[in-house]
Amino acid sequence: MPLAIFDLDNTLLDGDSDYLWGKFLVAEGVVDADFYDRENQRFYDEYKNGTMDIFEFLDFQLKPLADNPMEKLLTLREKYLKERIWPIIKPAAQTLIEEHKKQNHTLMIITATNSFVTEPVAKKLGIETLIATMPEMKNNQYTGKVEGIPSYREGKVTRLEAWLKQNGENLADSYFYSDSHNDLPLLELVTHPVAVDADETLTQHAEMKGWKIISLK
Repeated sequence: MPLAIFDLDNTLLDGDSDYLWGKFLVAEGVVDADFYDRENQRFYDEYKNGTMDIFEFLDFQLKPLADNPMEKLLTLREKYLKERIWPIIKPAAQTLIEEHKKQNHTLMIITATNSFVTEPVAKKLGIETLIATMPEMKNNQYTGKVEGIPSYREGKVTRLEAWLKQNGENLADSYFYSDSHNDLPLLELVTHPVAVDADETLTQHAEMKGWKIISLK
């Protein structure tokens, strides 16, 4: 069956779940407000510019998972999802997902954001397959380290190729929806690349290549 792949942040969501998680932790007093807000913004700006060091970012972003017990993290996540994420799911994104389901396509979200944040979002959207950056866990506690290859830029391609091989699937007649120029490595591989509410760099690239450009806002 053809594969319909979706980026999450600023594609299916009208916002960035990574960035918003950081803002939420500041608002809840879980992290040092001045430092965390400043660094969270710096990494988000670097991401948009295409200059972010993913491993430096993950050292920063996964530390609160290691610093807090699982029970507290789950309580925080439930509040975060209710307050920050469910309101920014794009209705048109849900419609698009349903259109692909009606065509019996295999649906997948592939995101650089970690699985602790994104697993409930994928379930809410009715998408069973999620490739996300994996926080390392030992004895039911996060370590603050990343497990395996982060699904960011070329890492999305590497992770997807491993999934395809493991599941006996391929990219024939495949779709990938994304807002970000950081996803160009994967957009270049699929049959139907689609720029969604795209940044300026991706929009220019899509126009040059004749790719479909849409808005879900």
